[in-house]
Amino acid sequence: MTNITVFGAGAWGCALALHIRKTGANVRLWARNPSARLPSGAMPRLRDHPLPADITVSDTFPVTTDLSVVVIPVQHLASVLPHLPQAPVLLCCKGIEQTTLDFPLEILARVRPDLKGAFLSGPNFAHEIAAGLPAAAVIAATQHETAQHIAELISSPLFRLYTSTDCTGVQLGGAAKNVIAIAAGATMGAGLGENARAALITRGLAETGRLATALGGQPATLSGLAGIGDLLLTCTSPASRNYRMGLALGQGSRKEEALTTLPGVAEGVTTASALLSIARRHNVHVPITETIASFLSGSLTLAQAQDKLLSRPPGFE
Repeated sequence: MTNITVFGAGAWGCALALHIRKTGANVRLWARNPSARLPSGAMPRLRDHPLPADITVSDTFPVTTDLSVVVIPVQHLASVLPHLPQAPVLLCCKGIEQTTLDFPLEILARVRPDLKGAFLSGPNFAHEIAAGLPAAAVIAATQHETAQHIAELISSPLFRLYTSTDCTGVQLGGAAKNVIAIAAGATMGAGLGENARAALITRGLAETGRLATALGGQPATLSGLAGIGDLLLTCTSPASRNYRMGLALGQGSRKEEALTTLPGVAEGVTTASALLSIARRHNVHVPITETIASFLSGSLTLAQAQDKLLSRPPGFE
C-alpha cells in the first residue's frame, strides 16, 4: 500500500487527504495543532467533512513516506521543508515568497535540492473536492516523468489530473489569479457591474500572459486549467477568499477588517506586491496588479484605483 503524507491541515489539506484516501493509499495528515480536531473528527477549517479514523493526524514529522503533499501557506513553506522525509514532493500552495520573490518550486529547490518536486494547480475549491464532486487540475514538474508518477498516485475519475512541464506558467497562473480575484471582487463590491468584471478578468489574463512570456513560461498554459480555469473560478464565486476580500474592500471595508472575516488566508494580499516587483524586474506592464498592490498598501483610495484603471488610454488588443 502506498503511504502518502499531507502536510497542512487547513481546508485544502484536509480535502486532499480525504480524496487521496479514496484512491486506496494510506494517508497521514501533519497538523501544527492536531488537538484542534473537533469531536466529529473534522478539522476546524473543513468542519463539515469529518476525517475517518484511519487518517492519522499528528504534529510529528514522519521518517518515511512515498509522497509528501505539502499544503503550507507559501510564506511559511521554507520552515517546513527541512523536516520532510526523502520522497517526491507535491506542492499545493499558490503564491510568491515575499522576502525572495521565489515561487513554491524555487523555494523547494533552494531549501531541499535533494527532493524531486511538482506543483498542483487548477480550479478547485476544497469543500467540493472533500464532497467528491468532479474536478480537474494540472501537475507541473520539470521532468514529465515526475509529474506523471504523482498524477498516477493520486488521480481518480472524479479528480482528473493532467501534466505539464511549464512550471513557470502553472505557478504564475496560480499566484496571479488571486490578485485579479481581489480586483474582481472590488469591482462587484463597488457596484461597477458584470461587464466591468468580465473586462477586468480578460485584461488580467492578458497581463499575466505577458509576464509568463517574460519569465520563460508558455502563454498557452494560461488557456488551461491553471490559467483561465482557475481565474474564472476564483474571480466569480463567493466561495473564493480572495474574491470575498475584494468584495468587502469594494463595499468600503478596511483591509484589516476584511481579513478578519475570512476563514483562511487570502494569498492575493501578500502576492500583489511580490508579483509587481517581479513584473518591474522584467519591465512588464501589469496595470491591474499595480493598481491592486497600491490599493492594498493604502497609497490609493478605492475611487483613485477605479479612476487609474478606467482612465487608461485605449490600446490594441
